[in-house]
Amino acid sequence: MAKITKAIIPAAGLGTRFLPQTKAMPKEMLPIIDKPIIQYMVEEAVAAGITDIIIVTGANKRSIEDHFDHQYELEAKLDRTGKGQIADRLRKIADMANFVYLRQKGMPGNGTPILNAAHLLNGEPFLVLWADEVFIGPKPRAVQLVEAFKQVNRPVISLIPMETERLRNYGVPKISQELGGGLVKIDSITEKPAPGTEHSSYASVGGYILTPEIIELLKQVKPDDSGEVYLSAAIAELARTSDVYGKVLDGTWHDTGNKEKYLECIVDVALADPELAPSFRTYLKGKLDS
Repeated sequence: MAKITKAIIPAAGLGTRFLPQTKAMPKEMLPIIDKPIIQYMVEEAVAAGITDIIIVTGANKRSIEDHFDHQYELEAKLDRTGKGQIADRLRKIADMANFVYLRQKGMPGNGTPILNAAHLLNGEPFLVLWADEVFIGPKPRAVQLVEAFKQVNRPVISLIPMETERLRNYGVPKISQELGGGLVKIDSITEKPAPGTEHSSYASVGGYILTPEIIELLKQVKPDDSGEVYLSAAIAELARTSDVYGKVLDGTWHDTGNKEKYLECIVDVALADPELAPSFRTYLKGKLDS
């Protein structure tokens, strides 16, 4: 079984829901307290054994590259002023993985970044994580996916239970078999199904382990009515001809591209922080009681 060492993180989105903030700052760099969203994705990948991170960016995204690079002058100043622990944290960010950056070219949609990075994959299975999500759980999502892949040696996609009224915004799988431990076999997946046509109560969210044959299928995907090329269309085609599995995640998934969910994520992270939680919980309680 091939070891998974590469991850693709698409990060070319415009972040229009957070304008004007994202006019100058990439949405992937929005902070969850003191850490940008995309760093959570990189840490998750590294925890799963990934060594090579391919970040597919767009215009005005240079700060992502700067964040995952050394800033030697700052590190040296922190060392000189007795803040070596902070300097070490910064060094670890740059040294977590081998970083490769590409500019997205081609049709819009979340399938295009995968095609852009295909020449770097060496015909190996690979991890895909969206850059505007945060997952909090007993195990990182990427670790759960890798463990599931080791069981089936076939593509595995992340699934979470979803309220019926929200399913229309996601890919929804048709499940043919439950294998235990949250692992299920998928017959098909429908992107943004019309209300009442959903095949299950699960949504496919960012987080996939894919195998090389997805690349040729992606090349054949036609843009939808909005002109976008969806990765889920290629996965759906693969599921019709081969085995594809889903892993129901154990934990909480936050879509930080949504303002309300972004705020919920900040609150959850703060309440899980042993230093921040006591006073912040008291503050929130006071606000709710007033």
